[in-house]
Amino acid sequence: MKSRRGAAHGNWIRWLKFNAVGAAGICVQLAVLVSLRAGLHMHYLLATALAVEATVLHNFFWHERFTWADRKSTNWGARLLKFNLATGLFSIAGNLFFTAVLVRAGLGYLPANAVSIALCSLINFFLNDRLVFVPPERRN
Repeated sequence: MKSRRGAAHGNWIRWLKFNAVGAAGICVQLAVLVSLRAGLHMHYLLATALAVEATVLHNFFWHERFTWADRKSTNWGARLLKFNLATGLFSIAGNLFFTAVLVRAGLGYLPANAVSIALCSLINFFLNDRLVFVPPERRN
């Protein structure tokens, strides 16, 4: 059993790892968004949804192997599905909502999307930590 201080330190380290994966994910999301928007002339909201899903898959891979590597799962497919349903759906809905609102407010689609990513980050950490990458002692 970890002490409170040890648990807080562990949470801080996990938060830093989460943000490192997230920073790489931002690069993936913005690159896919620009590619779909500028390269294929896709509508910015459809391009945003596809870019978020590409990032969700990227982030799952790295969270599984880096951020929550200590919380192994015997059912990788079920965890990916849970990740997509929890954080993936929230990320897509949140990014679409915030991006649309910010674009309507006059911000360009790219900075609007970057702000949307930041707004969704805290909730995504909580969803991942409590629902997707559940510690062995809390699993049923």
